[in-house]
Amino acid sequence: MKYISTRGDRTERGFSEILLEGLAPDGGLYLPVAYPKVDAPTLQRWRGLSYADLAFEILSLYIDDIPADDLRTLVSRTYTKDVFGTEAITPLKPLGEGFYLEALSNGPTLAFKDMAMQLLGQLFEYELGRRGEELNILGATSGDTGSAAEYAMRGKKGVRVFMLSPHGRMSPFQQAQMFSLPDANIHNLAIEGVFDDCQDIVKAVSNDLEFKRRYKIGTVNSINWARLLAQVVYYFAGYFQATRSNEEKVSFCVPSGNFGNICAGHVARQMGLPIHRLVLATNENDVLDEFFRTGTYRVRKGAETHETSSPSMDISKASNFERFVFDLLGRDAARTRQLFREEVERRGAFTLSPAEFAKVADYGFVSGKSTHADRLATIRDVFGRFGVMIDTHTADGVKVAREHLDEGVPMIVLETALPAKFAQTIREALGREPERPAALMGIENLPKRFKVMGVDADAVKRYIAENCH
Repeated sequence: MKYISTRGDRTERGFSEILLEGLAPDGGLYLPVAYPKVDAPTLQRWRGLSYADLAFEILSLYIDDIPADDLRTLVSRTYTKDVFGTEAITPLKPLGEGFYLEALSNGPTLAFKDMAMQLLGQLFEYELGRRGEELNILGATSGDTGSAAEYAMRGKKGVRVFMLSPHGRMSPFQQAQMFSLPDANIHNLAIEGVFDDCQDIVKAVSNDLEFKRRYKIGTVNSINWARLLAQVVYYFAGYFQATRSNEEKVSFCVPSGNFGNICAGHVARQMGLPIHRLVLATNENDVLDEFFRTGTYRVRKGAETHETSSPSMDISKASNFERFVFDLLGRDAARTRQLFREEVERRGAFTLSPAEFAKVADYGFVSGKSTHADRLATIRDVFGRFGVMIDTHTADGVKVAREHLDEGVPMIVLETALPAKFAQTIREALGREPERPAALMGIENLPKRFKVMGVDADAVKRYIAENCH
């Protein structure tokens, strides 16, 4: 399996090469030359596999430059009951007839990002050891990516993490998870701006090819194909749990800010997983909902990006969205490059032609948005009716999913995080504290290590250069 860029660089690269690279040299994102197709007999063979065995089967279709025995060992080491709390790894919780929550937040940082990041930590350490090299990971987080990456990479040989986050815009629990880590290979930079400013700095540094190569810069944001690939697995796992035969279809609803999580669902659907709808749920930052309703993708400025009670989705520039648009446009790299490099980067928006927008329906996407009032009402309703406490982002998903139910088609909402990460809103909704694991009690009171910086890519480069040895 080889990979190409969404912006026209046709150089075909192997998985191990793009694993450590992040963005392609032309600023595009990597995708496989073609999606492998999964037929009915293969689906039937996979039904009933353990999560680790299922992950190995799916990853093997995309990774042919890591020996199979090594890949199986890495996957088996990642997806264990000790790490994720259950044998099923991602069990379904019923919320009424044909309506499910897929539990993705039982990993070390209580968020779905652990599902991919724990594997990425294993892959990075393996590949760097194989090469005898080191890597400086540069990332941006709106809340959960940072802690998931840092917990996955802490203490890993040959790896340092430089994580950018919007200063003061994460929940106290999210900040504490990141900033309290004492490991010497972890560096937290609190940027005086919004998440999109952090993401822009990461892209600016990654696009400086001389700096990127000199300081061996890699990324764990969802622009990294390996992370998105790992997320494809739980779509298959959820499907097998919700159905009895491969003749059935299901829909998935995904709370979305950066489009990485739902893009994995798009990949699964392209592979042949019987997905009826991919339902995208946003909060008040509704850039993606606007696109799927109108065909216009309009990035908001920092002042227009709302600070909400589902902060991990406070994003107006969805970096993974380019992958879907590339497929939507028939893999026309020139048109994709025009839209994202010329129209978005220069003018902040693009509008698809009517013919281009009409093709969206062929990919199963629909969308909706949720507000703070919606979140409170949904959290109360789900807890009152089913005794299940959900976090604010998952509440956005449940609210929007209920607007797109089809008779006879199971609906699976992907859980984003555990409620403990957003205690203030849980208290507002339910008048009680969310439960948290004993190991994380009092985490907000631990000493914190972080550096506040302005929105300045050059300053971030200087910090990396000074701290990468």
